[in-house]
Amino acid sequence: MAETVERLKRAIEAGGMTLFSVVDHSEGAQSVGLTMNDTQVLIFGNPKGGTPAMAARPLLAFELPLKVLVWDDGNGQVRVAYQDAAELGRRYQVPAELMTPLSGVGGLVRATLEG
Repeated sequence: MAETVERLKRAIEAGGMTLFSVVDHSEGAQSVGLTMNDTQVLIFGNPKGGTPAMAARPLLAFELPLKVLVWDDGNGQVRVAYQDAAELGRRYQVPAELMTPLSGVGGLVRATLEG
């Protein structure tokens, strides 16, 4: 889990994006006496890429910056999920050319996990 999160952090920064925050949900649960499998959300982006899309469709700001969810499934596997930029574009009716700068998240995640 920790290795996957660190690899994603490095890939985000190497891709010219800013890692804005890491939300550790399992740590939050522990702070109130609850337990959950290790679960973290990496929040990242690049204002140069996201701003034009949000300017065109302000509701897209609900979804940006981009996020990657990393969690321990409890069966010895680390899982990773992310929101597809093309799907976000369809949902918020953002012109495809404005979503293009955001579309690399899938490739970044796959390359990081395969590498």
